[in-house]
Amino acid sequence: MALYREKDFLERRQSAAEARKSLLEKFKNKPDPDDPDVLEKQAQRRAIAEARAERQAKKDAERRERLKREAEEKAAREAAAAAKAKAEAEAREAEERERLAQELTTEAERKAKRDARYAARKARVRGARR
Repeated sequence: MALYREKDFLERRQSAAEARKSLLEKFKNKPDPDDPDVLEKQAQRRAIAEARAERQAKKDAERRERLKREAEEKAAREAAAAAKAKAEAEAREAEERERLAQELTTEAERKAKRDARYAARKARVRGARR
């Protein structure tokens, strides 16, 4: 334990004073706002910020354009799907109408044949009675 030495109050106080002094020196040595180096760094920062803003604006414009294009493509796909669905529905309706017309025609033909059979039977029955 010979090497370990606990800091006493005086040393801690001296360390704090040195820290305050170095901090004060740091602020005293700060360059003026009119210093060419400071102005150059500000100009560089400004140029970097402007370039970043341009890149961001370009990226935003590309994103808006992509979203617009995707929305147009989606609308076109939906319109095509709606047109296809409408055409299919119309085709089904036309097919249903045709089937119903065919059914009615077939039913009318059967009825006509039945009526003809009844008429023929009645004619035979009447002919047999006479």
